[in-house]
Amino acid sequence: MTKTAELAAPRSVMALVLREMSSTYGNSPGGYVWAVLQPIGMIVVLSFGFSLLFRTPSLGTSFILFYATGYLPYDMYTQLSQKVGTSIKYSRSMLTYPRVVWLDAILARFVLNFLTLLTVFSIVITGVLLIVNTPTIISLTPILLGISIAALVGLGVGVMNCLLVGLFPVWGIIWKIATRPMFIASGVLFIYEDMGGLVQTILWWNPILHVTGLVRSGFYASYEASYVSLTYCFGLALTLICFGLLFLQANHKQIVNN
Repeated sequence: MTKTAELAAPRSVMALVLREMSSTYGNSPGGYVWAVLQPIGMIVVLSFGFSLLFRTPSLGTSFILFYATGYLPYDMYTQLSQKVGTSIKYSRSMLTYPRVVWLDAILARFVLNFLTLLTVFSIVITGVLLIVNTPTIISLTPILLGISIAALVGLGVGVMNCLLVGLFPVWGIIWKIATRPMFIASGVLFIYEDMGGLVQTILWWNPILHVTGLVRSGFYASYEASYVSLTYCFGLALTLICFGLLFLQANHKQIVNN
């Protein structure tokens, strides 16, 4: 393999990343400002609304910190699954070039949006910790594990939806309807321990509920999130990714030409 051939894939991915940066966020920093302001707005609305109903959140005393640690990892999963799920459709015109393949389109969208969302997470959380007066002992390991699971599950779900929507367009509508309760079922508004036994049994299968529990356990030293299963979460994510990529390899031409 020549050096030019070895560099073809990274160059294609980088070209797609730059194209996405230009189209999604624009050529000025203002586009990235909105990427930060949108989650901040959602967190403020949740904090204000629920502070009128309850004296304290399920953990700690700060509504802003509680909802930030739940909403941001949930938003990472949601954004990544949506972006990856439309990656081939979004880059269809670029896939006519012989050096650009379908996997480049998926990797470009995933890498750019993951790095963007990770930056947003860091900025917002830092701002929240500077604002709230609650002493916080941060444990990075569960936070990084939670973010990793959110990213991998988002990639896996996105790859599977990229396949299914490409072959069966009606699946996009079905998926949107079926996942509308995800915001409530992912532990953004409450913690796993607040729910009843039957609800716990059902929602345990939602990997994003494990994500929010893990991330929050990194900010609340007294919270253990003992229900979290890393084996289940990583196993599910890798299974979705492997099956999605395998079937996309066999069907990507049909999806591009559909």
